[in-house]
Amino acid sequence: MSTDTLPIFLRRLGLTAIVREYETAITRAEADNWGYRRFLHHLIETETNERLTRRIERLLKESGLPAQETLARLAPEKFPEKARRLLPTLRSGEFIRRGDALCVFGLPGTGKSAYVSAVCRDLVERHQVKVLFLSAYKLVSRLLVAKRDLVLPALLTKLNRYDIIVVDDISYITQSIAENDVLFAFFAERYERERSVAVTSNLVPSQWDQIFKNPMTAAAIIDRLVHRGYQLEFAGESFRAQAAKARRS
Repeated sequence: MSTDTLPIFLRRLGLTAIVREYETAITRAEADNWGYRRFLHHLIETETNERLTRRIERLLKESGLPAQETLARLAPEKFPEKARRLLPTLRSGEFIRRGDALCVFGLPGTGKSAYVSAVCRDLVERHQVKVLFLSAYKLVSRLLVAKRDLVLPALLTKLNRYDIIVVDDISYITQSIAENDVLFAFFAERYERERSVAVTSNLVPSQWDQIFKNPMTAAAIIDRLVHRGYQLEFAGESFRAQAAKARRS
């Protein structure tokens, strides 16, 4: 068989990185006297690394995570001590494998969403975790439409494909019974299936009676979030307020 047909077979197998690297690798192998094992290892490693890069790019695109929020941009000294100490544990991804929750509370502008977003981006890059980031308002809207169309169970099953779902700004949702009901269905489903959620809120759980009309619903959701997982409170002044003061000084 002619070696001229090799690129054709490689493309059929979807080994596009090897196709691109093949001729260059041969030149290097001959110049540096590589053995067959090293030559093959180099080609397979090239293909594997490129596939991993493409997978991470796809996961990040599908996640909806804010592109600007990364751990490299975080200023650790601005976050609570507990949040700093917990960071290595969260980056390990073990809490997601257990289906634990991450709840971050605090006043607006204290960095809750930035912290959660940066952690989740790191988890995608390090562990190829499937993340979905969306506001509580958008989540509730999708759930309500699904309930109206009698496909709520199907949507909840679809959402279970994500390893972790970030529900941002839960304290901003409209306080209607219908919205509370579908949100409870979402959290109950995630809890029962041992799928992780991350929640940010301007209100601590003891104040969630301001979000949920039914106190029993609030208690049931809080119970599921705190039973398995971590709770962080971000206190202090808003980062935006701090920046405004710095500009005036």
